[in-house]
Amino acid sequence: MAKEPSRLQLAQEKAEAAAEKTNQKINELGEHTNTIYTTLITIQSVFDNIRNVPEESKLRYEKLKAIRVNWKQQADKIEVDYKKASVKSASGAAAGVSAGVAVATLGPTAAMGIATTFGVASTGTAISTLSGAAATNAALAWLGGGALTAGGGGMAAGSAVLALAGPFGWGIAGVATAASMTLFFKSKSDKERLENIYTLISNRDVKSYELATVELSERINRIKDESSKLVDAISKIAIFGTDYNAMSEAQQYELGSYVNLMESSTMLLVNPILGLQPKYTKQDFDKLCDDGVKTPIFADLKETLLIDSESLRHYLKTDESLIITLANLLYKVTLDEKDKEVLLKSLKKNKDFLVSVNISKGELTPFALSVVEKALEYRYMY
Repeated sequence: MAKEPSRLQLAQEKAEAAAEKTNQKINELGEHTNTIYTTLITIQSVFDNIRNVPEESKLRYEKLKAIRVNWKQQADKIEVDYKKASVKSASGAAAGVSAGVAVATLGPTAAMGIATTFGVASTGTAISTLSGAAATNAALAWLGGGALTAGGGGMAAGSAVLALAGPFGWGIAGVATAASMTLFFKSKSDKERLENIYTLISNRDVKSYELATVELSERINRIKDESSKLVDAISKIAIFGTDYNAMSEAQQYELGSYVNLMESSTMLLVNPILGLQPKYTKQDFDKLCDDGVKTPIFADLKETLLIDSESLRHYLKTDESLIITLANLLYKVTLDEKDKEVLLKSLKKNKDFLVSVNISKGELTPFALSVVEKALEYRYMY
């Protein structure tokens, strides 16, 4: 008789199913962002043919054009970088990458969906980051399903366009290692504790994926609606002529409203899906180092260790990757002292994790988990 699946296995299956739905929505988002991007190019060319447009309006839609160009460059880079990583995978040149990732699995529309999911600022800097990585690395982390989600090097094999890791710290990738980590524990109690920790993480991620799927659906509906409005606008502008000064006042006013439409539509391309952003980012960490170390939250740690704010800041910067990674892993996960002990033991046994955060097992101490707890407290209090 088949063995009943454990609570962890059931939680992991739910997380994988929820993530797969999210991935499907990201693919769908890419198809619709491709459509609206193409339509925006068309209406931009129509505006470019109009003479004597007021300088203020012209500057606005030229700025929007630059934002869209940058967004498309980011999407193209995601596609190219993914294929490069896939080629390295097939040749066995990339550490932690398994052969079998199909080079052609990531198409342009999927890359567009990912670019929108993670968000691209008009400056070319990623709005959202994963352990301080650029937008492309964040996207590849989503695609990877393996070490990259923990900030390390490489993408796991997988035939799906989007793997199941996501930007929630380790997420499912961490859960997948949990079962093997239990082998290091002789105590049944310790094994159960570790499984419980990753069960909590899986259940948390299920909720995040489900909320993100709703948000993705809402974004898709808005894009479809605005794409339709843009098509109507293109047909209307065609009868206005190509000289702004020769247009009626009503036509000039309407033309201005279409610039507003172009702006809102462009923002649908570049604004990230909030539900899929990392819960703790490089920006959060930098704020912690600048201001958080001075708050009462860290007073007891400084008193115990007999250090000042500057010394604590130095410690934090030394372990930046570790703090960001663990903060994402443990977001909304409450651990007692025994849980922390078991988790630390398992992480010390995980060589891939240690390499990914660039520390030795001796540097992974209870103090690190205390810092992470306080980092999250500061992030969500201030």
